[in-house]
Amino acid sequence: MGRIGITAVIKGANDVATGVAYRLKKCGLDIIMTEISSPLVVRRKVAFAEAVYDGTVTVEGIKAAVSGSIRDALALIEKGIIPLLVDPETKIIKEISPQVVIDARMAKCNLDTNINDAPLVIGLGPGFEAGKDVNAVIETCRGYRLGRVIYNGGAIPNTGIPGDIGGFTAERTIRAPMEGVVTNILAIGDKVKKGDQVVAVGGTPVGAEINGVVRGMVREGVMVSKGTRIANIDPRKEIDCSNISDRALSISGGVMEAVFTFLASYDR
Repeated sequence: MGRIGITAVIKGANDVATGVAYRLKKCGLDIIMTEISSPLVVRRKVAFAEAVYDGTVTVEGIKAAVSGSIRDALALIEKGIIPLLVDPETKIIKEISPQVVIDARMAKCNLDTNINDAPLVIGLGPGFEAGKDVNAVIETCRGYRLGRVIYNGGAIPNTGIPGDIGGFTAERTIRAPMEGVVTNILAIGDKVKKGDQVVAVGGTPVGAEINGVVRGMVREGVMVSKGTRIANIDPRKEIDCSNISDRALSISGGVMEAVFTFLASYDR
């Protein structure tokens, strides 16, 4: 599909936001993404947020690159590249008036998104109320509701417990035991056994609680606070850490439904 002349600003460039950007880009929308200056993304292999550090990044054949201005961003779009702006306050929204705004920061609360930000405003996960904060909410909780579009009300409230994969929930997540700088002992894609040291914070090693594969870990050298999620272990034996996840694709399917439902009425 060629370009259809609709611009979507996506707040956040984590792995879920990247899945959304990937699918909307494939469907012909012009995408602009925003991030903070030091993203703490765990699933870095499939997150356009890595471009903040490396300048460019490619995920499943789609390239994103850091842009320093609107003019540069528009030039990147013309080249088929997704521009990523370091723009924590998403000032770009007022400057270009996009047709679609998607808050994909997965903050579990509404940080600053307003239903008047664009003709169509979408919020991912809990913290948004369709009809009040946004036009539509996408369910992000694993289960039979995952990816469902909510046009009235909100998503399942945040439980603080990661979704079940292979019978494991909170055990899959490694969190910082203290404030400090991260040093990665293993790498994304490495196999681990319960008790293996995976990462260190302030020189203190942190081990895996289950057997599996290191599916994600924050970038080495970043400063984190106590309790920050710094790594993720996937208990499944076969997993490709360079592919967009099933969860991200399910959520992006809900975003596509909301966007193209809107476009159908927008054209009229």
